[in-house]
Amino acid sequence: MTVRLRPATAADAAELFRWRNDPLTRRQSLGADVIPWDTHVAWLGRVLADADRLLLIAEVDGAAVGSVRCDVIRDGEGAGKGMLSWQVAPERRGRGYASAMLRAAVADRRLAGLELWAEIKPDNTASRRAAEAAGFTCAHAAPDLTSWRRGAS
Repeated sequence: MTVRLRPATAADAAELFRWRNDPLTRRQSLGADVIPWDTHVAWLGRVLADADRLLLIAEVDGAAVGSVRCDVIRDGEGAGKGMLSWQVAPERRGRGYASAMLRAAVADRRLAGLELWAEIKPDNTASRRAAEAAGFTCAHAAPDLTSWRRGAS
């Protein structure tokens, strides 16, 4: 399967909102609260305007299947690391999209040179498998959160 990543736009707000407020997505997210529409729209506006945040929509055959976000944290010398998070559209789960999305993200030129990280809840088997398939290794495991790392690309 070929996943194409494109920058998110304000036109993606409704779909991103639906995905984010899905009960399973919320359970596996670091922030599990239901997000109100106005809060979501304000957040999306800030993300789209921030040069150090990249929100990508993953598409397969022209249909949106999920999203990948990279929040860049720069050190004092301009180098940085990217904290990745992702979600698969609820109706697309179980088809390998998360792994394909992450492999596309780590190969994406927009993330070149970044040390990539992800924080995953220990019981989120699907995200752990997707991270491993994209070349991430577990850097730290705690009872409530695991940190995964992939070297600079």
